[in-house]
Amino acid sequence: MIDDLPEGLTARHPAADDHPRVLAVLEAWWGGLKGAAGARERALLLPRLYFQHFTTTSYLVEHADGEHGDGAHADGELAAFLVGFLSQTDPDAAYVHFVGVDPALHGRGVGRALYRSFFELARSDGRRFVHCVTSPQNTASQAFHTRLGFTVSPVRPDYDGPGLHRVTFTRDLA
Repeated sequence: MIDDLPEGLTARHPAADDHPRVLAVLEAWWGGLKGAAGARERALLLPRLYFQHFTTTSYLVEHADGEHGDGAHADGELAAFLVGFLSQTDPDAAYVHFVGVDPALHGRGVGRALYRSFFELARSDGRRFVHCVTSPQNTASQAFHTRLGFTVSPVRPDYDGPGLHRVTFTRDLA
């Protein structure tokens, strides 16, 4: 499914039963970004419906071999995820809604592999653009998306509601 993951990791499409597993890692993986309000915001951004209705355009990465670089991991332990979908409104667009990678795997190409796979999926459906957003405080996400070739917008005040400012990204797949 995703050929260029580091050794010991496997990818599959998520299922509804994976929803609690993903929610369980959000706080640790985001390191308390924006405090309790940020934790609640992240959890609300990932309702179960994404794990029911966007499974064929989303990915879950798990440890496959019991060992992975910096220590032991149980088979099936969550390593990363990407929740994305093809726009129902714009036939040229796809959207990456939420991505997470275990911080112990940062810099190992896991996030890049997830995005490359999503880009290929979008291209195969005739999509030309991939869009995504992040909070202005998430400077690591902004740097990562810029390295992947996304163009970044200035901060968009109240983009997701009062006080929920965002930075938006677009990547042209042409």
